[in-house]
Amino acid sequence: MVDLTAKAWENKYQSGQVRWDLGCPAPPFINLLAKAPKPGRMAVLGCGSGQDAMLFATAGFDVVGFDFAPSAIRVACEGAKNRGVKAQFLQRNIFALETDFGGSFDYVLEHSCFCAIDPALRPQYIQVVKTLLKPGGQLIALFYTHSRPSERPPFGIKPRAILDSFAPDFDVILFNAAKDSISRQNGKEHLAIFQRA
Repeated sequence: MVDLTAKAWENKYQSGQVRWDLGCPAPPFINLLAKAPKPGRMAVLGCGSGQDAMLFATAGFDVVGFDFAPSAIRVACEGAKNRGVKAQFLQRNIFALETDFGGSFDYVLEHSCFCAIDPALRPQYIQVVKTLLKPGGQLIALFYTHSRPSERPPFGIKPRAILDSFAPDFDVILFNAAKDSISRQNGKEHLAIFQRA
């Protein structure tokens, strides 16, 4: 099983192994915001340096970003302060959020977290998302959908497997191959909105 400790993720930040960090918000989220959804309270799981979180905060969402790594949270807090963006960032294990944050959010935002956790923990991750959301709340996600074998993150998953995994607890509002990914992710991402059933 992949090491999910704060120390393991912190080591990646300390050694500069943060290839998932685009240094800007994901283009599919930017374009999604031009059409929907309406602002509400949002949890950003595995928020990293906070680029996507700050995008939604700027659009009027009440955002709380969570990450395992203290360095990620420090960078996110500094970025928000420097840009004058009102967002909260907390260093937490995402699998231990239910006690303090159960039923607290209208939205959960997912980008590069689902593919970073051990595939054996995906059912638990889905339950975390469900528990964090209010009834009728939505998961907004940019899933990394490559199919090459890997023993370390990013772990791949086929689009059909994503739908099958979330189907018991969520209704599909949107699920399309992303057409506006950054170049290195072209053909490897799906944009989704799943609503808690």
